[in-house]
Amino acid sequence: MAQNDVETLNSFLRGEISAVETYRQAIGRISDDRLRTQLEECQKDHEQRVAAIRERIEKLGGMPAEGSGPWGVFAKLVQGGADLIGEKAAVQALEEGEDHGLADYQRDAAQVHGDARRLVRMELLPAQKRTHERLSRLKRTLH
Repeated sequence: MAQNDVETLNSFLRGEISAVETYRQAIGRISDDRLRTQLEECQKDHEQRVAAIRERIEKLGGMPAEGSGPWGVFAKLVQGGADLIGEKAAVQALEEGEDHGLADYQRDAAQVHGDARRLVRMELLPAQKRTHERLSRLKRTLH
């Protein structure tokens, strides 16, 4: 059971690392200070989740994933295409990533057990919902 929990948590961790990387890329290309500040807050939210997931994996005796894996490659491609279009498209790409992250937590929360399940349901999923909503509100202000 612990090994399955570690695998599921590592999947979440790779997604969170991918989110941090994608935000970092987007922030580096944003000229609007207000927008950049909002995106930095979202990035910090993901960084906090990275730390929490790593800690839980280590408590379970597992090895936390170091990179974003295939999601990072996908995120770079999506963000790279958005960079050609502008800030609105970059925020749209980030929102798609938030949609994906939220769906992952909702779909796989039941695959972990005990303290890991409590972490996902009581901390990670609600935090992901807040980040998702923050970015959605931000996107609406750009139209």
